[in-house]
Amino acid sequence: MYKQMLGNPKLNVTPIEDIKVGKNNIVVDSIQYGNQEMIMEKDVPVKMKDGAELYVNIFRPNKEGQFPVVMSADTYGKDNKPKITNMGAMWPTLGAIPTSSFTPEESPDPGFWVPNDYVVVKVALRGSAKSKGQLLPWGESEARDYAEVIEWAGEQPWSNGNVGTNGVSYLAVTQWWVASLNPSHLKAMIPWEGLNDMYREAAFHGGIPDTGFFRFWYQGIVARWPETEIEDLEKMQKEHPLFDDYWKGKQANLKNITVPMFVCASWSTQGLHNRGTFEGFKQASSQDKWLKIHGRKEWETYYARESLEMQKDFFDYFLKGEENDWRDNPRVSYEVRESFFKGYTKTASDWPIPGTDYTKLYLDAEDAQLKEKPAEHEGAAVYDSEDENADARFSIEFDKDTEITGNMKLKFDRRGNEVYFPDFNHIENGQVATGWLRVSHRELDQAKSTAAQPWLKHEKEMKLEAGEVVPVEIEILPSGTLFKKGETLTVVVKGSEVVKGSSTPGLDTRYAHRELVNKGNHVIHTGGQYDSHLLVPIIK
Repeated sequence: MYKQMLGNPKLNVTPIEDIKVGKNNIVVDSIQYGNQEMIMEKDVPVKMKDGAELYVNIFRPNKEGQFPVVMSADTYGKDNKPKITNMGAMWPTLGAIPTSSFTPEESPDPGFWVPNDYVVVKVALRGSAKSKGQLLPWGESEARDYAEVIEWAGEQPWSNGNVGTNGVSYLAVTQWWVASLNPSHLKAMIPWEGLNDMYREAAFHGGIPDTGFFRFWYQGIVARWPETEIEDLEKMQKEHPLFDDYWKGKQANLKNITVPMFVCASWSTQGLHNRGTFEGFKQASSQDKWLKIHGRKEWETYYARESLEMQKDFFDYFLKGEENDWRDNPRVSYEVRESFFKGYTKTASDWPIPGTDYTKLYLDAEDAQLKEKPAEHEGAAVYDSEDENADARFSIEFDKDTEITGNMKLKFDRRGNEVYFPDFNHIENGQVATGWLRVSHRELDQAKSTAAQPWLKHEKEMKLEAGEVVPVEIEILPSGTLFKKGETLTVVVKGSEVVKGSSTPGLDTRYAHRELVNKGNHVIHTGGQYDSHLLVPIIK
């Protein structure tokens, strides 16, 4: 039901610096509804079972009543960072991020939610802001704290007892974790692009240590809270190069999750959020779950009005009990990309998409082509693994329009121009899809692997002898792209990144892999006895 929520333009927006500890009557510059009056409670302490206190900010309607709660939790700081301008100089391609000035980064905007009769609670997890204690990112201890705050919020006089979690990136990671504990007042969740396996999705890619964003991110947390004892993630990355008990402790048990979820994934956050978001949706035991997939920029999409209205409809249904036909939404909706910010939406009943035609395209080193039939003759593509400009390429030109939703690398249009897409951390010269593997990490988990998705154990090193030939399976992360008749798909194999990040160590806002162990030539064997192929998921 529509209700009039337009703000009063005569109201003056409350300056952030005027906010005091305790209860404040404020005016928020809502992007959607104009200047809005609401109540903000700043630095509210919530006592944990072990005696520690976490601090939260609360935004709520300026009227009597009990309302559902939209909550987010992280260690970035619960207080205002208007429009994420602290990152703008490093990431000039963020896109439009329309929020009120009271919106912490990656968090639900009180300017949207409070006028819709929700209470917004922002949690400073242990070790951040006023919440004292050791900061242990992305693990069970954070989840236990988060669960306690959820239970606290569900029992407050302004709460109707129903809490929904929401947020991007770190704020999605903490959702996977807390939902695996199933606190009683948690009734719905919106994890918007967030990893849940720190080893495979952030610290190491295919067993190769990320020397870029993973370390940049950790150093940023240290810089924010210089007086806090923070788990040394750089040290852990160096001391634990294999997937051992330490990394298992950084992996949420997704199968324990039963709460209704509206999940958003993107083709464009490969190397950080892409894989984990799909795994969260697939592995969760929730009966009520929906998946939205886009190929655009992360924050820009999260704060877009269309996305907000979908989030609101989901929460209205599960937190307010409103019958609004939410269940009529398709279980999966996904964008099929054609080019930069150009595509169309399709729907499916599940993910992976039922009825996918997994097709082998065979590598042929003789003419650098991908072919529908294996090459009769053996061949070898060779490149110098230590030369950042050297690679092996295999291409196929499509003779009809072909939708590939699952795996891919580079794409060229019919005029021979490379087609770029939004990619990791909002860069604009991104690839279709990416995959990595340090060949010594090639051991497969046979129980978890499928024909379309190899699952690498990363539990031991299996180094090659000189001249040894071994089969390897490389997980190429999910993507969705339409290749029109006459367009070309190209697979690039090389010993370093195809798209380079910053040339200055310490400013890598995308992934980077500088600690490589490549030696000499890499040889890719094709044809004859070698079943070298790219498995592509073609949607009919």
